[in-house]
Amino acid sequence: NKCHVRECIDNAKLTPCIFEHVYLARPDSIVDEVSVYKTRLRMGTKLAEKICRSRPDHDIDVVMPIPDSGRTSAMSLAESLGVPYREGFIKNRYIGRTFIMPGQAVRKKSVRQKLSPVSLEFQDKVVCLVDDSIVRGTTCSQIIEMARDAGARTVYFCSAAPAVRFPNVYGIDMPTSEELVAFNRTDEEVAEVINADWLVYQDLHDLVECSRAGNRQIESFECSVFDGKYVTGDIDAAYMEKVAA
Repeated sequence: NKCHVRECIDNAKLTPCIFEHVYLARPDSIVDEVSVYKTRLRMGTKLAEKICRSRPDHDIDVVMPIPDSGRTSAMSLAESLGVPYREGFIKNRYIGRTFIMPGQAVRKKSVRQKLSPVSLEFQDKVVCLVDDSIVRGTTCSQIIEMARDAGARTVYFCSAAPAVRFPNVYGIDMPTSEELVAFNRTDEEVAEVINADWLVYQDLHDLVECSRAGNRQIESFECSVFDGKYVTGDIDAAYMEKVAA
């Protein structure tokens, strides 16, 4: 009836999973003293700065979030750009998160069941859609098609996170590399696959800065899905082959 405590790693360093801030955590969460809500607001601001650097004469008419996890970043992006923010999609609360659903056909069907467009918000507009991230590309390609069907003249897509190019091995149910839409593709090639007129990804250093701004004592984050660097140092090609099998 004794409790035994043992530290298994020498010189352990806090390296939180940054995907918690991007997608997994609720916006009202405080993770390692970092407000997820404020982090996502900063992510939207950084995206707006990148848009203005890339296209200072952008023609965006309206910014719309992909409910729910894209909402916070979309609000701050719209505010920073000085562009109207609108809720263009109504969410069916009885459908779960699509990127972790089994089977591509099921995921495609679920996107249509999960979201309904508000057509009057799309009519003849240049629409900037904002989501937390792009994993397989199933959700965003379906949503872009829905936006066009609802009357959008042009559809841009912004990801509040960098391109997801590598699988997660630390507990997130994520696809193998070959199933990730950004794996071995350029941003322009991904835009073509998902049928976006323009695709904007968050830069990784900006994402890290958005999270670190909440707690400067955190020196680094676990960002393997974006950069392929696994903090435990024991993940190699052989391990990945076993995961994919």
